[in-house]
Amino acid sequence: MPAQQKKVIFCIAGVLSFACALGTAVAVGTQLWVKGTILCKTGALLVNATGQELQKFIGKIQYGLFHGERVRQCGLGGRPFQFSFFPDLLRIIPASIHVSVILFCTVLVVFALVGAGFFMLNAFGSPYETLHGPMGLYLWSFITCCCGCLIMILFSSEVKIHHLSEKIANFKEGSFAFKTHSEQFANSFWIILVCSLVQFLNTLLIRFAGFEFPFSKSKHSGMTTGAADLMY
Repeated sequence: MPAQQKKVIFCIAGVLSFACALGTAVAVGTQLWVKGTILCKTGALLVNATGQELQKFIGKIQYGLFHGERVRQCGLGGRPFQFSFFPDLLRIIPASIHVSVILFCTVLVVFALVGAGFFMLNAFGSPYETLHGPMGLYLWSFITCCCGCLIMILFSSEVKIHHLSEKIANFKEGSFAFKTHSEQFANSFWIILVCSLVQFLNTLLIRFAGFEFPFSKSKHSGMTTGAADLMY
């Protein structure tokens, strides 16, 4: 492939990688990871609410990795509450999973920025063959993609398996019990998915630029050497 086309491909990959880092950094700071509704089970059972009347006992909740907001609905109008994961909710949430999600988000941002820098170095400079060259580009893209997948898996398990929304809704609630009525992942969660897909696309762009996938050459040369040994 001509050098000019390789330069264009690496520039595109570098811009995409930088966009991933920027998007992830913004997503970490928002409250738009989960949106849902919370049913005041105690209040609904007291009045035997059904149908349209049940809507008076359904509040809203949304949260991110650090803070969130919920509207408490128990038949007497909505009451908004702000909450923070650190340090308020650490005792009731799976803290190890939650901290791991934040850690992998940080790693994703760092390696996406590193990848963006090395893509530009390969586009405009004369990089070394090891971590500065195509091998490094594959490595940074692979690590970033894996981090994105781990973030989605861990956060999904925290929300769905550990019932995170329900635990938040029942935090410091003495007389009333709340139950998750509906919940869905919001924009920031899907940004992580997009970043993972973009990093996978970057690996394809590297291959399209004419560089073999890691270990493919060594495997081929090993087969050739083996065939030559058989001849002797």
